[in-house]
Order: sequence, then structure tokens, then C-alpha cells
Amino acid sequence: MRIAEVAPLYESVPPKLYGGTERIVSYLTEELVKEGHDVTLFASGDSKTKASLVSVIPEALRLNKKCEDTIAPHVVQLQEVKERADEFDIIHFHTDYLSFPFTECLKTPHLTTLHGKLSIPELQFVYEKFKDQPVVCISDAQCLPLPQANFIGRVHHGLPAELFHLASGTGEYFAYLGRISPEKRCDRAIEIAIASNTPIKIAAKIDKADQEYFERHIQHLFQHPLVEYLGEINEIQKQDFLGNAKALLFPIDWPEPFGLVMIEAMACGTPIIGWDMGSVPEVLENGKNGFIVHTIEEALGAVKKLPSIDRSTVRTVFEEKFTARRMTAAYLNIFQNLIEENKTPYLYNAESLPLKVVKIN
Repeated sequence: MRIAEVAPLYESVPPKLYGGTERIVSYLTEELVKEGHDVTLFASGDSKTKASLVSVIPEALRLNKKCEDTIAPHVVQLQEVKERADEFDIIHFHTDYLSFPFTECLKTPHLTTLHGKLSIPELQFVYEKFKDQPVVCISDAQCLPLPQANFIGRVHHGLPAELFHLASGTGEYFAYLGRISPEKRCDRAIEIAIASNTPIKIAAKIDKADQEYFERHIQHLFQHPLVEYLGEINEIQKQDFLGNAKALLFPIDWPEPFGLVMIEAMACGTPIIGWDMGSVPEVLENGKNGFIVHTIEEALGAVKKLPSIDRSTVRTVFEEKFTARRMTAAYLNIFQNLIEENKTPYLYNAESLPLKVVKIN
């Protein structure tokens, strides 16, 4: 199959540091190549891939301090994809709704995986206008705010099985990995750590948009002797960081679309204490690979129950549900469905194309 994978340009593929969407694009692209497909990756020029790489900019945008307009490169990239559309059997976008005006009349079968929060009010307007665009969600919870969207499947994220390995968790600290932002609630993680007298290591980026929040609400918390801030870490550093932790704290305060860090921890055998929001109940099974909680008090109770979780079981759940191979199999199923549907003249008629929720058991 001739496949185009179209990544955002904010991070390289894979990202050098933080970046969930581009990381998933990388895992999927490399797995597709491994399975023998002819893959072209549209991404920044500093990306690393075994696929054919097409770049409209030399380096990713977030780490390029000279970049003033991040939309302009995406517009050029999408036009490049459109001009080369006949070269592919399927085009897979990861650029949110930006691709929609470019693909409305595109003859080549295409789809867009939505990686972000879909409860934003303005998105109602977008998906009313582009209600026939075929889209894929990354969790059942993610798609709920947009019932009018043309969801043709749901595919949970996956990691290469060999990326991380089962570890002992002998570090006796909690791990927090991700971003410092109001919705990620690093403050809750610190509160849990202090209340349970457990060290916590924080590996997180601070976006410019969150700098004021960090300085006002979080920075002073880093002065506590149990708290260690590491900054952003790369893929190689995650094995020791997550593998040595007694648990990953995931105390979110928003409808998390997926939460890649949860399955990264699971791949290391590390259990998760996560808030009951968004995708968390789709990833965590109480008492098996972690605990789902609603309050600080429940989280502290879960801390006491952590010894009851078998880390090898946490790893097994990952291998059964969240590998890149399973993710890729689900996407290939959707790709084939779209290609077959494209042989009829009414491919994207919302009334004739029912939701195809792809679940790989």
C-alpha cells in the first residue's frame, strides 16, 4: 500500500524532547515500513525515518526561536501533499482540521486522526461545516463532544514493544511526566507526594503559554525537599525515569484525549494513579495496572495499595492492548475500508458510511 503520513511541523518526527502527536506518527510510520508498505512521511527536515521524507522546512517549529508564524509552513506542506495526492493509495493526516479545506474535493482516500481536546466550543462550528470529513479518534471519551463529526474509527495509541522493558521500580519515588499546565495538575502530584512522604521527580516542559501559571502557582512548590525538577527528558531517559518509579502520578483536570505517558509507564511495568477523566478509564484497570481516583484522599489510599500490583501484570496489559503493532493493524483496517469505499461514488456520505469503531482485542 502506498501511504502518506502527514505530521504537524511543531516537533520533529520523532520529537527530540516533548511531543505526543509526532511520537505516535513516528511509531506508526516505522511500523508501516517494517510491514512492507511504501510510506512517505511529510514532516520537518530534522525528522528521522525509514520512510521517504518530504520536508518544506529544515527544522521543527517549536525549538526554532526565529519562527514567527507557525501556520504558514503548514499551509505550504498541505498544498505539497495535495499536489502529490495521486502518488498514494491513502493519505493520513495528523494536522487537525487544517487539512479540511485542502481535502474537500480530493479524490485520493484520506482520513485525519484527531489528537487533541475536542470540547473546544469553536470546533462545533468547524465540524458542522466539514461534517463529511473522515476522522479517527484516539479514545472513546475524546469524540463525545462532537457527535456530528464523521468518525470512522477509534484507535488507541501504541508503542513499539521493544521501546521500553519491565523494570523493578526500586527508586521509591513518584514520577510526573508531561507538561506544567493548569489542566495537568502538577500541583496535585506534589501534594500527593508530600502527604505520603514520598519523593517525586518531575520531568516536564513549560510552554511559553504556561510560563505565568508556572511562576505563580508551581515554582514555589519545587522548593520542597521531596520535589526534584528535571526539565524535559528524551526517549532514552524515560526508561530509567519511569522504570525506577514506584508509580506514575497522572492527576489531570481535563478530558484527556489519550495520555501517552500512561502506556509509556505501563511498558516499564510501572503502575499509574490517575484521575477519572477523559481516556483514563479506557487505559487503567483498577487494581491491575493502576488505580482510578477522584480526590486527593482516594489517591493517598491508592498509594497504600500500590504493593498489591504486580509489575509484570502491568507490562502484560501493555503488551496485550497498547503496542504499535496493534495500533498499526487497526489503522490498516481503516485504510483498507476507505480504499474499498472509494470505489463507490458516495464515499463520504455521512448517512451511508456508519461509524467503524476499530477495537483490536
